[in-house]
Amino acid sequence: MANVVSGDNESFESLLKRFTRKVQQDGILSEVRHREYFEKPSIKRKRKAAAKRRKSARMQRKR
Repeated sequence: MANVVSGDNESFESLLKRFTRKVQQDGILSEVRHREYFEKPSIKRKRKAAAKRRKSARMQRKR
């Protein structure tokens, strides 16, 4: 659960901006999108494997 505490004389806009940044960093919205519909285990494995391949390719390019 994302939680932000407002400071003294902090505007609503800045508080909202901090909250949205915190939600994005915690990955809450992406998790909600993944849980919106049922995903078969085989598709979940394929998605994870593809993410792993992308990550390893990115690490190879950095080296």
